[in-house]
Amino acid sequence: MARKTRMEGAGGLYHVLNRGNYRQWIFGEEGAKDAFEATLWEACERARWVLHGYCVMGNHYHLALETPEGNLSEGMRWLQSVYANRFNRYRKESGHLFQGRYKSLMVENRERLAGLCHYLHLNPVRAKICGVAELVQYRWSSYRHLQQAKDRPRVLDVTACLEGAGGLEDTAGGRRKYAHYLEWLSENKPAQKELEFAKMSRGWVIGGDQFRRELALDEAMDRRGIKQSQAEAREMRRERWAAALEKGMIQLRKTDQDVRNDPKSADWKVALAGVLKKRLLCTNGWLGERLNMGSPAAVCRYVSEAVGGRRPAAQKYMMKFKS
Repeated sequence: MARKTRMEGAGGLYHVLNRGNYRQWIFGEEGAKDAFEATLWEACERARWVLHGYCVMGNHYHLALETPEGNLSEGMRWLQSVYANRFNRYRKESGHLFQGRYKSLMVENRERLAGLCHYLHLNPVRAKICGVAELVQYRWSSYRHLQQAKDRPRVLDVTACLEGAGGLEDTAGGRRKYAHYLEWLSENKPAQKELEFAKMSRGWVIGGDQFRRELALDEAMDRRGIKQSQAEAREMRRERWAAALEKGMIQLRKTDQDVRNDPKSADWKVALAGVLKKRLLCTNGWLGERLNMGSPAAVCRYVSEAVGGRRPAAQKYMMKFKS
């Protein structure tokens, strides 16, 4: 019998949410919401997540995520820290932006995932920001991208959401029917109760009693196995990082001797580190060690300078990897 997906396992489904520190309105301005969306797309690309739904409100966000590579913690660390740095730099402020790490609830299956997406899409309605008919005009939600497929980010997959509303397809007709479904659901309290809307942001699991018991039993009896599964996932990611690093060095015609002898901030090293960070979510520590670039802080600084245009030679190297 196949083992159940762990809390950090490959292929896990999650409802991830967090609020501004002290409930502050970190998304109060449209530009802040736009910036968070842009950072979210980057995080999904880097971590190779599948985003099934999301909603950004004034002081909190909700994500319906699938993690094919079991890297929820790594991806969320990048998402929140990068957005916080960008927010603080723009506002010329400092300090913690979010209320703690983040909260994640494991989702049992695609049927439960669909219910979660309906719940997220109706968030602005529950907050009395707009009615169901105006939901498509609320810009910071997957519902708008569901309805306007032409502008949909490639990391967003609305299939489960549509299928969970009566087997709808991602067509103009299917999307119209989904709008009618949400209008019906917004007024139907028994249907919301059946989908367990009241529990979507509570506890640690979105699923049935049997699923909860199995996860609780697994956690109590197999903590070593969980850690081993996470370690195996990390090892696989690092093998992929190493393969990509080797490929990049071949493309740049660099050798291990160049790694040892060239300066820590050599433009080709900075460029390769930047590409690997963007494409594979490589950590600064790993890159610093493998490319002989110094401390994690140094790697972060070098790459940030290149991306910001202060290392034009490194940017030229980066262009070599665009094809």
